[in-house]
Amino acid sequence: MITAANTFPVLRWVGLLWTIVWLPAYIRFWGWANLLHLCDVAVLLGCAGLWWGSSLLISSQAVSSVAAGILWSIDVGWRFVTGRFLVGGTEYMWDARVPVWVRLLSTFHLALPLALLWAMRKIGYDHRALALQAAIAAGLLIASRFLPAGFNMNYVYQDPLFHRSWGPAPAHLAVIFVTAVVLLYWPTHLVLGWLFPVASVAR
Repeated sequence: MITAANTFPVLRWVGLLWTIVWLPAYIRFWGWANLLHLCDVAVLLGCAGLWWGSSLLISSQAVSSVAAGILWSIDVGWRFVTGRFLVGGTEYMWDARVPVWVRLLSTFHLALPLALLWAMRKIGYDHRALALQAAIAAGLLIASRFLPAGFNMNYVYQDPLFHRSWGPAPAHLAVIFVTAVVLLYWPTHLVLGWLFPVASVAR
């Protein structure tokens, strides 16, 4: 019988230890509200998926984090090369008020997708992932709108490219949600479904 403990005997503990270090540091320096960020939720759910051996959690957070990790890496790299941000959202990496080691914890944008991709080589890709991640994103976008506009959490007040609002709250949230699903989640879902076998055990 395959259990969560022997599905990922090492990686599940790495994820747990990472969460123990990462979560208090993020809360201390950026506050509880930051945990509404889609990327931060991906860490929590992704590590939970590794701990429980859940193909659904692992797959859904791969849908969320692979494209986000690529965009994060491009923006950080662009800043290093040109001194400017290409898309934005990574400005905190140069915030001298925050210790370097805390900022470096954001390299989870690279490590998490790689860990989840490795995990799916073993357990396969759960095709329910797109629907689950879309539901998670919808809930987080709505919740983020209750934060002050200065946070612009998950771009619920201004989009990252044109830095503008697309009408009243429902219209703007719809634009951000549809853009994320159509341009990020759905293509990632197709690629992951092509790369990995269908998960044999749905948990």
